[in-house]
Amino acid sequence: MSIAIIFGTRPQIIKSSPIVHEALKNGLELKIIHTGQHYDYELSQVFIEEFNLPEPTVNLEVGSGSHAYQTGEIMLRLEKYLLGDKPSLVLVPGDTNSALAGALTSVKLDIPVAHVEAGARCYDMSMAEEVNRRLIDHCSKILFAPTLNCKKNLEKESVLGEIHLAGDTMYDVFSRFKNRADECDILDRLNLSNKEYYLLTLHRAENVDDAKKLKSILNGIMKSNVDVVFSMHPRTKNRLKEYGISLENSNLRVIEPVGYIEMLKLLKHAKIVLTDSGGLQKDAFWSKTPCITLRDRTEWVETVEMGVNFLAEADANKIVQAINFIEDNYDLIKGRFKENPFGDGHAARRIVETVIHSI
Repeated sequence: MSIAIIFGTRPQIIKSSPIVHEALKNGLELKIIHTGQHYDYELSQVFIEEFNLPEPTVNLEVGSGSHAYQTGEIMLRLEKYLLGDKPSLVLVPGDTNSALAGALTSVKLDIPVAHVEAGARCYDMSMAEEVNRRLIDHCSKILFAPTLNCKKNLEKESVLGEIHLAGDTMYDVFSRFKNRADECDILDRLNLSNKEYYLLTLHRAENVDDAKKLKSILNGIMKSNVDVVFSMHPRTKNRLKEYGISLENSNLRVIEPVGYIEMLKLLKHAKIVLTDSGGLQKDAFWSKTPCITLRDRTEWVETVEMGVNFLAEADANKIVQAINFIEDNYDLIKGRFKENPFGDGHAARRIVETVIHSI
């Protein structure tokens, strides 16, 4: 019997890596299916190499496109593969189009689905990821919740699958690599000093595909007097060019997307993180760095409730207010990083043990 794990984006590769290693350690026959949703070296292959993962069994090479195109094309290509090599169980991590397409295709072929990172909710149905994660949760046989709040969300929705409080595999990865990040020389290469810069990432369609929102976010950040390291996603780079937005003579210093260890180093030593990424909110939390989330809602409400993550939307004024509040109350906010609701760093072991007993 074999299991398959389906991923296609940078965050999915990160959160899948400890599961892959744990499965192989336990002698499971594992097929890795890469959808090709992310295909730039900096967003895909670099992480496969960094985490020492086996090369994917197959790459569907779906590439870019609309949500409908990506989801439909993955389903068509994946179905052909699964019909020829039908696994006993399919694992889908996260909330991407790759995860949704993987879950739907598998269920239609009567292959049980296990959802990693189940139960995360921001209650904003205009966000594609929220739609994806809800649909996946309601067609999965096994649901691995990363936090108690996520588990409660699944129970409230009366999902039909088995719910397991597993912890967050991204925290597994963070726990393993945080010490290696200390040895990284990216601060020296970029001539950065501890707590003397902010870190920015920005990639979500609802922010960067809307010229008004994108300009508002950047205008708010550029009002700061602090240097901002902007790790720029290819999608964002294309939109800036398309909209004719220039960052010249600003406090934003653009760098190419970086590897996981380099990002951990930048996170740990940044004074503030500004992001619309779900995963980076958690990495900032574990790095004990205050975060400003450039959305009006987040699925990781635990970090907001602790008072270390601040929702600023795509609003220049709210971004300025959040920056000023953190700067004025920095020591107080730093003292709030105490409990970790995301588990103990052994989520992958629990997930693989459950999978072994279910097939």
